[in-house]
Amino acid sequence: MHVPSSEYAPCKIRRYCIRTLLTLPCGFNFLLIKTDMRNCLALPCGKGISRKDQSRPIDNTFKLPAPTPVWPPGDGFASGIINLGELQVAQISTFNQVWTSYEGGPDNLGATIFEPTGLPEGFSMLGYYSHPNNKPLSGWVLVAQANSSTSTSNPALKEPLDYNLIWSTKSLQIDQNSSAYFWLPNPPDGYKAVGHVVTTIPDKPSLDKIRCVRSDLTDQIETHTWIWGPRKSNDSNEFNLYETRPSNRGTQAQGILVGTFLAQNGGNTSALAISCFKNTNINLTSMPNLQQIQAIVHAYSPIMYLHPKEQYLPSSVNWFFTNGGLLYKKGDESQPAPIQPNGTNLPQDPNNDGSSWLDLPADRDNKERVKRGDLQSSRVYLHIKPMFGGTFTDIACWVYYPFNGPARAKVEFIPISLGKIGQHVGDWEHVTLRVSNFNGELKKVYFSQHSGGTWVDSFDLEFKNGNKPVVYSSLHGHAFYPKPGLNPQGTNSVGLRNDTAESNMVVDMGTGYEVVSAEYLGLEIVEPPWLNYYREWGPKIRYDIAEKLEKMEKYLPMKLKKLLEKLVRSLPNELLGEEGPTGPKVKSNWNGDEVVR
Repeated sequence: MHVPSSEYAPCKIRRYCIRTLLTLPCGFNFLLIKTDMRNCLALPCGKGISRKDQSRPIDNTFKLPAPTPVWPPGDGFASGIINLGELQVAQISTFNQVWTSYEGGPDNLGATIFEPTGLPEGFSMLGYYSHPNNKPLSGWVLVAQANSSTSTSNPALKEPLDYNLIWSTKSLQIDQNSSAYFWLPNPPDGYKAVGHVVTTIPDKPSLDKIRCVRSDLTDQIETHTWIWGPRKSNDSNEFNLYETRPSNRGTQAQGILVGTFLAQNGGNTSALAISCFKNTNINLTSMPNLQQIQAIVHAYSPIMYLHPKEQYLPSSVNWFFTNGGLLYKKGDESQPAPIQPNGTNLPQDPNNDGSSWLDLPADRDNKERVKRGDLQSSRVYLHIKPMFGGTFTDIACWVYYPFNGPARAKVEFIPISLGKIGQHVGDWEHVTLRVSNFNGELKKVYFSQHSGGTWVDSFDLEFKNGNKPVVYSSLHGHAFYPKPGLNPQGTNSVGLRNDTAESNMVVDMGTGYEVVSAEYLGLEIVEPPWLNYYREWGPKIRYDIAEKLEKMEKYLPMKLKKLLEKLVRSLPNELLGEEGPTGPKVKSNWNGDEVVR
């Protein structure tokens, strides 16, 4: 009996005893006669149980907990096909598996390449799809066909002239189901590739396999999320697969997510080999109408939990105004003006020059009462905006708090109060729902967290009451998180605490909401006056940071003192109290994409 040591020597010894034929995970069959454990076979089985036989997250296809509703009628929202002008595109999420690596990539679990299937009649493939094995399968790619009005002499889509082999896994010593060959289409002059083809044989794919897109219908991309590479971590000098996105993103940007991947061999990421689509149809007919917006909010409105120890609750802006909110003007601070309902006396010019600001009531008792907000009056203010050329709808759900409480830090395992640092009048936080305009499915949710935030895929969300994602508001700071817990922000040794927990203070953001802006709907939505107030919602406050740090650092070793000081000085100005917070329309995400920390 011989076991090739070069292939099987690295793994642990495994003992097997049986009277009959034994099929080992390594693929060898042996007949064992001895049954006494002292005489059992001790077999070095190189890699033990094959990774091919192990379950992985990608083996599960993610679906929302409840079916998507039947959407109210409209133009193009959730119709399955979106008109981009000279092109029509459809979103495909049915695939045939082409190749799998069982190692490398995120969590060293490998990745899988898929070919889209079930294309609508007349539509062409643009590239394959790749998905990391450490996530449930939830992706999609676009397929396209030219509109009938497209010029036959200069069509929107053309076959490639040839393929260039970028890389092959044939000589790679990794666990894979076969060799893979990564091909880049060679487009005709005036056209660009928007995806790759992968084969398991060295022969070039057929030229009619995919299509290239006319250059004026494409836009520039950038690498986004790492999908796979042969190593456990992303080494940009090696071969890697990346998820891509348009470089220019925002409500006016035309670039579109195609869903294909970028295969990059080497460290040059400045000249990317593929592009994305551009929406030249400025009518945005794929965006939802008001009835459809109401249905989307009803289906996906987040369930918000406040911390059980939260003292500073949200309210409506009108509750704040009518309960003593004051408008101050520079140079006339001694005579603040009561704010009129809906903010009708607030400055309406689009400037933030520091000439006015809002503040709490002047008398102490009323000030303390208003600080604590009024949960019963609270409302969620919705901004509906197109993203990725109108192929997605972002619904930003804004929540207003009259007051933001003091921040807390952790130093090792020790909680430390930051005193008044973190306190400020007026606090705006938001979560954003990203919904596909192809089918109305919720794809991601953005959680704002102080000066940045994070996107969370739907498969990583907690849901209640069907398809409603759960969001947790952190104690005092009101940052949003997808899970309960400490949610530390900083280093392992020193960081901010963002405590979140479930409580009986819960808000369904689909109850008592108000759509305050949807620019693409024109005059159908009238923006409230307070939304166009561009100046601060709270006064500027100066803290003596050195004095505050001295009190906090008294019993800390020097190393931790320096880390704590670095953390405090890195806090955004709103948390340091150096400037009052601004309203939703002044934030960069109002017209742009969300800021990811």
